[in-house]
Amino acid sequence: MRIAVMGSGGTGGYFGALLARAGEDVTFIARGNHLAALQTQGLTVDSRLSGDFTLPARATDKPDKVGPVDLVLFCVKAYDTNAAAELVRPLIGPDTVVLPLQNGIDAAERLARVLGSERVIGGVALVTSSVTAPGTVTQTGGAGKIILGELMGGSSTRTGGLQRTFERAGIPTQVHPDIQIAIWEKFVFICAFGGMTALTRLPIGPILASEASRELFVGIMHEVAEVARARGVALPKGSVERALTLAASFEPWARGSLYHDLESGRRMELEALNGAVVRLARESGRGAAFNFAVYAALQPYAEGRPAERSRSVERSSSDRTSA
Repeated sequence: MRIAVMGSGGTGGYFGALLARAGEDVTFIARGNHLAALQTQGLTVDSRLSGDFTLPARATDKPDKVGPVDLVLFCVKAYDTNAAAELVRPLIGPDTVVLPLQNGIDAAERLARVLGSERVIGGVALVTSSVTAPGTVTQTGGAGKIILGELMGGSSTRTGGLQRTFERAGIPTQVHPDIQIAIWEKFVFICAFGGMTALTRLPIGPILASEASRELFVGIMHEVAEVARARGVALPKGSVERALTLAASFEPWARGSLYHDLESGRRMELEALNGAVVRLARESGRGAAFNFAVYAALQPYAEGRPAERSRSVERSSSDRTSA
């Protein structure tokens, strides 16, 4: 299968590497130092699930040089979705499937508006991984699983085919009869897991060990579940309890991607996570105080480390004064 990985960071790099190791024809779309390392040194994966390995990587920053593929694994940050969707166009052929594996709840719908709903299926990635050095992806937690399904529900020939391809590569895969439920169940989890590890700067173990922070963690999830049901998503009973059990099953040192972006001074997906909960809650006439607390505390960092931006502003002001 010809596969293009659009966004070759923690999620795309990890799953793309497993597919390439299994013999699939994989091209990684990347940029900057990460791209340079992929092209010169290959892709290194450090994984508690799949072992450590390095393999040659076909990588480029020009999707138009790749041509049509069978599958696009769409793994960019949520805030880059619209721009990256336009770049995907040269990868689309008559039977291309686009599978978003992103945080947030609206990736598939946004892609469908650009690429056509017939091209896009829904997806969920249950993995904690990040780029720890150019050309190196480290997987530290999660089941390493993909859940996918047709946007309108049910299974199909193409979802079954993808499941077989992924499982040959050692990726546990489930075809969900209602992918919107799976997307929102992950959203329930990730808003608390990502939000709390970023807010406290602590891994999941100490967060759940503290009575007060555990209560906040659970409160965040309940608010997300209430928003989901207000929007007509049939979340099963016990979704919050299952998400809490999932969090407790993670290694105690695990942290969410919001934390890793915060720690590195990078732009954060805050608007697509806790910020989205706050907005949707207000639209439905309800509050989301726990998610607002996380959002408000992290919002000054959302575009990157404030100190770095302040120094940039000071330098710019100094330059104008000198001129």
